[in-house]
Amino acid sequence: MGGLFLWNTDKFHAEIGKRIGSFYGSLFSMDVLDFVMIENTIAFVQNALIDAEGGHDWWHIHRVHLNAKRIAFSEDVDTLVVELSALLHDISDSKFNGGNETLGAEIAADFLKSQGLSADRIEHVVQIINHISFKGGKEQRLFYSKELGVVQDADRLDAIGAIGIARCFNYGAFKGSEIYNPSVPPNMNMSKEEYKKGGQPSINHFYEKLLLLRDLMNTETG
Repeated sequence: MGGLFLWNTDKFHAEIGKRIGSFYGSLFSMDVLDFVMIENTIAFVQNALIDAEGGHDWWHIHRVHLNAKRIAFSEDVDTLVVELSALLHDISDSKFNGGNETLGAEIAADFLKSQGLSADRIEHVVQIINHISFKGGKEQRLFYSKELGVVQDADRLDAIGAIGIARCFNYGAFKGSEIYNPSVPPNMNMSKEEYKKGGQPSINHFYEKLLLLRDLMNTETG
C-alpha cells in the first residue's frame, strides 16, 4: 500500500507541476523587456476598456490571455506575439465603434510602435487582430499562422460553456435583442454583412455560431 500511495503522490505532484508550467511557461521563456511590454499592454487595455460592454470587457481579455498562454505552451509559436495579440484583439471591436473593422488593428499598431516592438511582429499582431473574428464563419481564410490559431482558439473558448452563455445574453441585452422569437429562425447561411448587422434573437446565436465552434478549433489543446 505504501508504494502505491507514494506512486500516486508523485503522479499528483507531476501533474500539478505540469499545470503550473503550462500556466507560467511563457513567463519563464521571455526576457525582461518582453515582460515589461506585456505589463504595459495590460495597463493600456484595462484603461481603454474601462467602460466596455460586459461580454467584451477587460475580464474577457484576461480570460483569453490566460487561455492563449495555456494553449501556446503546447505549440511551436512566438509567445510574445500570441500574448500581445490576445491582449489587443478587442481593443476596438467593430461591433462597438460604428463598424470600423480596421481601427482596432491601427490602435494596436500605434501602441506597439510606442513600445518598441519590431515591425515584423507588429505586422503579425495586426494580421491576427484583422482575421480573428468569426464573421459568420463563411469567409474565406486570407491569412493564417499558428499564432492566430492559438489566439483564435482562446477567444472561441470564451464563447462557449457557462461564460459563453452569459456573454451571449449580456450582449443581447446590451443591443436590445429579443431572447427568443420562434417566428425568426436561425440563419445558418449568414453572410458577413448579416452577421455584423445582428438584431437576431439571442437564442439564435447558439445555432448560428456558438454550437459550431467546437468543430472549428485550430489546435489540439483548444
